[in-house]
Amino acid sequence: MFNLLKKSTGTGYTATVGFLVVAFVVIPAIILVSRPASQLPLFRAVACSAMCVSLAWISWKKASRLFIPSIAAPGRRVK
Repeated sequence: MFNLLKKSTGTGYTATVGFLVVAFVVIPAIILVSRPASQLPLFRAVACSAMCVSLAWISWKKASRLFIPSIAAPGRRVK
């Protein structure tokens, strides 16, 4: 769908999903593959995951402001 300014509203949540995939799939997979010997890489991974979740929340809040315009003609009430 397109809004009145011809901006696509269907891709508004792409960044949100991308951040969540990085936070819950990519970072844990890297930790499992690398098997860190100390606690510092684990702390960094948890911090990066938390940052990705925060960025996903922020991008979701921005994307949730998008709206899909009504198909009905403006000024007419639909019963």
